[in-house]
Amino acid sequence: MIAAKAGADWPDHVKQDFERNAFNGCVGDTLLSETDKVRVWKITLKPGERIGFHRHVLDYFWTAVTAGRARSHVGDGTTYEATHYPGETKHLHFGKGEYKLHDLENIGNSELVFTTVEFLDSANEPLPIPNAHKLKAAA
Repeated sequence: MIAAKAGADWPDHVKQDFERNAFNGCVGDTLLSETDKVRVWKITLKPGERIGFHRHVLDYFWTAVTAGRARSHVGDGTTYEATHYPGETKHLHFGKGEYKLHDLENIGNSELVFTTVEFLDSANEPLPIPNAHKLKAAA
């Protein structure tokens, strides 16, 4: 389990976001689809944009749709940067009571897009998602 503590060297706005969103279950900017088995999310970040802290409690995978560079601050106080490529995919699993708390910032020069799929039959209960993050059905 990752201990919830902000990094001492993080900028103040990141520390404040960490405190506000430590239990935020919105792991993307838009919830595209939800069934009794999965939630499918999209993250789209223009250069310099950031998705705030969010908590992963469900088993999931993410796939990079576009290439780019990203920075994440993680709940254990670490910060890391990564270069992503189209099709890159990572699978993560959480046991009962485990989670990952982090943010994501586009530090590259092009739009960064990810798809994330959460599995609702994981060891932990899903966190609630406000309606504001759900894709509106076409009228």
